[in-house]
Amino acid sequence: MNYENKIQIAGFRHEIKDFKELMDKINQLSSDCIIQPLNAQGVAGYEHLLHSTVHAINAFERNENIAKDLGLEICVRASAQRQISKALDILGLKEGKMDICVVAVGCNNDLMYKLEVLFDKRDDSVLDPDENALKKIYKISNDEIKTAGSIKNVMVERTTLLIMET
Repeated sequence: MNYENKIQIAGFRHEIKDFKELMDKINQLSSDCIIQPLNAQGVAGYEHLLHSTVHAINAFERNENIAKDLGLEICVRASAQRQISKALDILGLKEGKMDICVVAVGCNNDLMYKLEVLFDKRDDSVLDPDENALKKIYKISNDEIKTAGSIKNVMVERTTLLIMET
């Protein structure tokens, strides 16, 4: 199956004043699809998110999912964590100014416009990996980056290893 047509990924800068209110608004937008907002600081780029999302979808299709809903499964896979609480600690949203990435699966094409209205500013540069932040969050060594070739490759490999463990 071609997932590229089903998956949309975008970055935003936003100040979250009321987490519950924001999630309620996102849930209203997602009545017929999955929208998963994530803390962009813990993401190693577009390819990392796409890889994680495809594997989350595949896990559901094989009944090998860790979480009970696809949005949380995307979070678990992207964070390369088996525990939902750890995944949310790393990639969950918090009140205050944040760089946010949104993964949408099966949504209409006008979703990104609706998200641009909801969030303060669309800025896909928040998807660019912050190597220092990622090294700290995931305890990645310089040797691991050198072996894999890039921080993005490290995260894709860790996501793949998580899949092999299920």
